[in-house]
Amino acid sequence: MKAYLQWPVMLSLLLIAMNLSIHLVDRQAGIIMTGFVIVYVLIALFLYFFKRPYIVGDLIRYAADYGQVQKQLLKEMALPYAVLDYDGRLLWGNNEFLDMIENEFKAQKSISNIFPEITEAVLPRDMQDQTVPLLRGNNYYKVVLRKIIAEDFSENSPWGYQDEDMDFSDANSLIAMYIYDETEIKSLIKQNNDQKMITGLLYIDNYEEALESIDEVRRSLLIALVDRKINKYMQSIDAIVKKLEKDKYIFVFKQKYLPQLQANKFNLLEEVRAVNIGNEMSVTISIGLGVHTDSYQVSYEYARAAIDLALGRGGDQAVVKEGEKLLYYGGKSIQLEKSTRVKARVKAHALKEFVEAKDKVVIMGHAIGDVDSFGAGIGIYRIAKTLNKKAHIVINEVTTSVRPLMNRFINNPEYEDDMFLKSEQAMGIVDNNTLLVIVDVNRPNYTECKELLSLTKTIVILDHHRQTGEAIENAVLSYIEPYASSSCEMVAEILQYIGDGLRLKQVEADAMYSGVMIDTNNFLTKTGVRTFEAAAFLRRNGADVTRIRKSFRSDMDEYKVKAEAISATEVYLEHFAITVCSSAGVSSPTVLGAQVANELLNITNIRATFVLTEFNDKIYLSARSIDEVNVQLIMERLGGGGHMSVAGAQFTNCTQAEAMYNLKATLSAMKQEGEL
Repeated sequence: MKAYLQWPVMLSLLLIAMNLSIHLVDRQAGIIMTGFVIVYVLIALFLYFFKRPYIVGDLIRYAADYGQVQKQLLKEMALPYAVLDYDGRLLWGNNEFLDMIENEFKAQKSISNIFPEITEAVLPRDMQDQTVPLLRGNNYYKVVLRKIIAEDFSENSPWGYQDEDMDFSDANSLIAMYIYDETEIKSLIKQNNDQKMITGLLYIDNYEEALESIDEVRRSLLIALVDRKINKYMQSIDAIVKKLEKDKYIFVFKQKYLPQLQANKFNLLEEVRAVNIGNEMSVTISIGLGVHTDSYQVSYEYARAAIDLALGRGGDQAVVKEGEKLLYYGGKSIQLEKSTRVKARVKAHALKEFVEAKDKVVIMGHAIGDVDSFGAGIGIYRIAKTLNKKAHIVINEVTTSVRPLMNRFINNPEYEDDMFLKSEQAMGIVDNNTLLVIVDVNRPNYTECKELLSLTKTIVILDHHRQTGEAIENAVLSYIEPYASSSCEMVAEILQYIGDGLRLKQVEADAMYSGVMIDTNNFLTKTGVRTFEAAAFLRRNGADVTRIRKSFRSDMDEYKVKAEAISATEVYLEHFAITVCSSAGVSSPTVLGAQVANELLNITNIRATFVLTEFNDKIYLSARSIDEVNVQLIMERLGGGGHMSVAGAQFTNCTQAEAMYNLKATLSAMKQEGEL
């Protein structure tokens, strides 16, 4: 401003020079010009010395007024705004902010007294903004914290506070705090999500079997009642339902109804199961939902995957698929076996074609294989040899229950020396021209050698355990039947459809019969008509029950460990027997733990048994029940799985005490939720 006011005086020098130049050209004109220059200089000096204070005064008054207006605008701004010191204490806040916090004194001590979410950890210590979500009442807010640098404000705070305890050690830094109301945005987002459509599939599991269990004149009434239950339920969630086939439905509903369905645990499952007009077999349904997707096509694909998983787990349940996340509801009823063997025949013919198309067959079960896994592997081995293919069984650790059976194959002139391989040996021979058959397991992490899954593209799965979200990908043939008592039962059925040239040897029939016996607990658990038919087939092929029983006898040390575990049993929540089985001096403690779990089921009022066994730096949990509790649901919560009456789980990086606590906490939670 000073330079600007000096310009007229400086221009006087230019005019004087001009005047001198004119004097040299014309003296008379120069004299006239001199008079005008003198007048100009006088006016310039007058403006500079006499008017300058007035101009500066006006500028100062304008600046003061502008500052007041700016301060007033900031104070009355509709957006809540505040300034905090480095430690999060309120220095100044505008009217909106002060109205929002109500208690200004508490905020001056610490802003966390007003907003507990804003802790010292979230205060910005660099120039990067920090965002904190807030919920006050029914309103949602977003708080933006921004570090600002001010100079010399510690000497005279412009924010109106003079606090002697104020710490300005961090290079005179302040924190600006902006609060944005996102309630309307959140509400609109929720409305948008609620309006999204979910695709669902509903299948009747046992349509034909249920109709056959009732008089012909009542069949149409049974179908009508089931249809009515389904349509009434769909109306309650404002869904559109369409019958695709006689036992298949597709329905679409708004996402806002999903929490309602999950809260009542898809009680349509129980409503349909309760329909009874004289039918001996209850009608059960399976539901698959694909949720939180960006398109209807993806939702339908998720629903297809979910319904396949529900059926693969035995039906009578709902599966909700959200990306890789899976939620299960229901699945408490006992899965009844199918009376027809059509599926077994179809799978047998498909398996035969795959075996014939490959040079060699490699068979593996689950880690720490049991008798069922071993027996099923032997059955597949016999199929391969009947079709003149080289075959190997992968087995790393031989348990005490498997050893007597396996010893009958080792050094037997009728079998090759490389019949049994370790994982390292198997990885050396498996290639794209190898058929990999997996028995008694359908989870990749539980297999004997997970690496083999990536070495060949031709994988066949034969299993009787319920499926989980963790599945073996790209299997060319998957035969998973949860109703089957054992994998040996499934393989025994397949053997009967391979061809007339197949004949089991006595040692092979013994191994498979042993698998059926062990998994059914001597034909007490999960036995059906087809179980006894499979046992009869194996008996006709030379299985000897007396010889098998002798091979399963325990030695005295194992019997004492078993007795100690039973004597130390704790009854939890009145109906659950829990104990720990020692692994000291026992070669196969996991097998012994399963035997203890079966023994404890013979106690009155015990609905389920759980036995913890520590082995190879892992905690193995064996769970058993008869029919009152679905132990598979319990084990799935602990990361395991299995059947309704036979299940298990594994804990890594965990002590026995921690595993016991997790088990009890899960049982307590499920009882409170009404799952037990």
